[in-house]
Amino acid sequence: MTIRTVETKPIAGQKPGTSGLRKKTAAFMAPGYLENFVQAIFDGTGGAKGKTYVLGGDGRFFGREAAGTILRMMAANGAARAVVGRGALLSTPAASHLIRLRKADGGIILSASHNPGGPDGDFGVKFNTPNGGPAPEPVTEAIFAATGALTRYLISDAPSPDLSAEGAFDLDGMAVEVVDPVADYQALMERLFDFRALRALFASGFTMRFDAMHAVTGPYATAILEGALGAPAGTVMNGEPSEDFGGGHPDPNPVWAKPLVDLVMGPEAPDFAAASDGDGDRNMILGRGLYVTPSDSLAVLAANASAAPGYAGGLRGVARSMPTSRAADDVAAALGIPCFETPTGWKFFGNLLDAGMATICGEESAGTGSDHVREKDGLWAVLLWLSILAKERKPVSEVMAAHWRRFGRRYYSRHDYEGIDSDAAAEMMAALKARLPSLPGATFGGLTVEAADDFAYADPTDGSVTAGQGVRVAFACGARAVFRLSGTGTEGATLRVYLERRAPPEGDHGEETQAALAAVIAAAEEIAGIAARTGRSAPDVMT
Repeated sequence: MTIRTVETKPIAGQKPGTSGLRKKTAAFMAPGYLENFVQAIFDGTGGAKGKTYVLGGDGRFFGREAAGTILRMMAANGAARAVVGRGALLSTPAASHLIRLRKADGGIILSASHNPGGPDGDFGVKFNTPNGGPAPEPVTEAIFAATGALTRYLISDAPSPDLSAEGAFDLDGMAVEVVDPVADYQALMERLFDFRALRALFASGFTMRFDAMHAVTGPYATAILEGALGAPAGTVMNGEPSEDFGGGHPDPNPVWAKPLVDLVMGPEAPDFAAASDGDGDRNMILGRGLYVTPSDSLAVLAANASAAPGYAGGLRGVARSMPTSRAADDVAAALGIPCFETPTGWKFFGNLLDAGMATICGEESAGTGSDHVREKDGLWAVLLWLSILAKERKPVSEVMAAHWRRFGRRYYSRHDYEGIDSDAAAEMMAALKARLPSLPGATFGGLTVEAADDFAYADPTDGSVTAGQGVRVAFACGARAVFRLSGTGTEGATLRVYLERRAPPEGDHGEETQAALAAVIAAAEEIAGIAARTGRSAPDVMT
């Protein structure tokens, strides 16, 4: 075969974020678009010559074609080896594990996470570094710089390889290994969790439903839950990956996984239910008649991690993103371990995990994980929950009630004001930041402000500072409001307001969430003047 050098020009807008480059599928299918970005990955990371890469994705539309193109480009750029999931499938946590297991020089993950797929949906390409985690900012900046300097890309003239079966072959001098996408990940889970105890749980008559949402975790959940653990056939719902996720939106929340929520709230509810997203890194946890918030789930997992052998020695620390409720802080304080508050983005957790400073991490946006990989891991969270239930032999509702009696309850909600005028939103945030010095000691809605700031994070591992991450207002009673602006553009901005109030261990843990937060909601409105400045009297979405 021959290597072709194809002349090209920079394509505007190929700036990757912490989760790679995401665009409409049609954009990636345009001539040269995928090729330019992949070449920029190689150029921006010191070239591909002699390197080993992991490749796979969530099975969305255009994934197989993209994988074939990328393999041909790896070969043309001199890569020594590529390890790719059968059918070009790899969940994001499985890809992270495989990078670490094979001591690869990095990996390319084809996913737009929980975004819809299909010809009219979204597509994404993400580069993960040798630690298995998302590329940090210096790396994404180097890749972006390379996108603006491209004059050519390299690609093999070999036909796109057949990835439908496991095996090994040569592609223009590069060794390609097609692997079972589940096997190595399952082996890792078997080391972390007591599969014998989990089999006994299902053998006792315990019932469960797992909604894979027609996404990548279907094969993983089927192999582990129904195969290795003996859960009855049908435990895994929507388990066959689909290029358009069955026409749905693979985001595990009460809106997009409504059939599962309706099931657990109805008369035929199973004992436990869970869902995961498009690429397998997020999760939703439910019990009979109960939705467990991601913030509460993180806290429960941290408090009970020793239920799994992989964490029997205790936790070195816990980390959460700043907007996530402080329920994990309460657990860490009781356990006598540090709790780190980071900006949103798993790369910040990666630094702490690599340094051995934290063991379990989580975000309010339904991501939890541990030091076993450098990504969030939806199925891992489900298996740790199952380990807790196997040990306690209590319903999820009783596990939560016992947790709140021990640590207190953090009532928590996120209010999203979508599509508001960008200028008005920016002016509101600027005015709020200008007021910060005068807020401590002032009273709003009957709540006295104890502290207020514009959150900046000093990374304890490398000293780097990340500023401007959102306004935090803490009240003397232990309540808190956080204000963050997201997604300015032609369709306006989204204002996210995160609200929480703590009920102590001896307090009332049975209030309706919005009612419990009424005073905090009123104080947040009075402080920020949301209605006056945006014209919105109520949020568009409350979660």
